[in-house]
Amino acid sequence: MMMVLILLLGTLGLLAHQSFGEIVLTQSPGPQSVSPGQSVTLTCTSSQSVYSNLAWYLQKPGEAPKLLIYAASSRQSGIPDRFSGSGSDPQYNLKISGVQSEDAGDYYCQQGS
Repeated sequence: MMMVLILLLGTLGLLAHQSFGEIVLTQSPGPQSVSPGQSVTLTCTSSQSVYSNLAWYLQKPGEAPKLLIYAASSRQSGIPDRFSGSGSDPQYNLKISGVQSEDAGDYYCQQGS
């Protein structure tokens, strides 16, 4: 039997407030069905410059969000190297190379960390 993982992204995006106005972060694609071992890239597009001040989180049901990537491409300590961040304004990416079963959950981008 083939296991399929569901990776979720907020399709409405997140709002980050700054003194000069709102930054809207729009995530894509929507929910993804991924088989273990496959690779997937998630995208976050910013309405204004965030100057690489962007973080990626994974949240599992009943748990607090876990920081994966900060400053667009820096991996948080203890996070496996299959997670990698890249990009620059306005588009940032999170790539998961060789998805594993424990990677299922909700992924969020956020300005800052």
